[in-house]
Amino acid sequence: MNNSSCHDASLKSYQHHVYAVVYSVILAPGLLGNVLALWVFRIYVRETKKAVVFMMNLAVADLLQVLSLPLRIYYYLNGTWPFSHLLCLICFYLKFVNMYASIYFLGWISVRRCQLIMRPLRYNSSKQKGDIFICVTGWFLVCLGCLIFPLMRNLSSDSNSNDSQYCFAELPLRTISPSAVWVLLIIAELVGFILPLVVVVVCACLTAGSLREKTEGVVPDRGEKRRALRMVLSCAVVFLLCFAPYHITMPMDFLAKANTLSDCSLRDLVLRCHTVTLSLASLNCGLDPLMYYFTSDEFWRQLGKPEISESMILSRRLSCITGGEDVDDD
Repeated sequence: MNNSSCHDASLKSYQHHVYAVVYSVILAPGLLGNVLALWVFRIYVRETKKAVVFMMNLAVADLLQVLSLPLRIYYYLNGTWPFSHLLCLICFYLKFVNMYASIYFLGWISVRRCQLIMRPLRYNSSKQKGDIFICVTGWFLVCLGCLIFPLMRNLSSDSNSNDSQYCFAELPLRTISPSAVWVLLIIAELVGFILPLVVVVVCACLTAGSLREKTEGVVPDRGEKRRALRMVLSCAVVFLLCFAPYHITMPMDFLAKANTLSDCSLRDLVLRCHTVTLSLASLNCGLDPLMYYFTSDEFWRQLGKPEISESMILSRRLSCITGGEDVDDD
């Protein structure tokens, strides 16, 4: 499936350059943003009724991929993989785990925010203990389903073979019947993209429609609804920007790698476009923290609470004592 009569030496260089630049750009903000988000949400995990548990799990999913980015950057800058074959497969696997876990939790964040607005008495009166079960189930299904991606690659690692230099999408594919691959593609598109997309769009429409409805003392003002709408719309934007392009080009990418496309220029165009869409799918690691900061009112409210402020001041004082310097705390 990897062999082709079309050969363009510049294609591999183009792909490595794009991936190296994109991953380098998102590494620092993705790491800092998601670590800060986990720190804040972990302290105030009690507020599960506002989807904090789902945001925490989304941050964990993003952090898993961010931690693998240095190895990816090394590979795309040097063009060779000096590490173990198993480590390559783990990094390759984490990419897809992050993508589909993010899709799963973005959908549930939208659902929970919509429920909070549509039925505030039911979903605002107590903690949603079922959220933990939803998260555990989601992780199990995503981790199980994404195993197909590394398993489709050739797992044999021969140190004397040139294949040991390669990693990620350049790993050789197993021989799989086209019908089996199409079944997997259809399942990935329907379950992993189209169904969650419908959920996010419906939640956005319902939340937007609730702004026109009159409240009867249940929700005292429209501020909560507008904040919920910002959160749901942000989920939709991240979803459409990061994951929609990838799932549009994924079937065409399969056709190109399966040598179904006879036109070499078309094949080259598809592979180059898929490189861009795969890069966009990685941007969610940096966009998700921005979504927390600018749409989650409880994030800023909790960040400004006395407990956190005091811990920040204490950390600064300890740092000053260690460094032997005096700093004004105003």
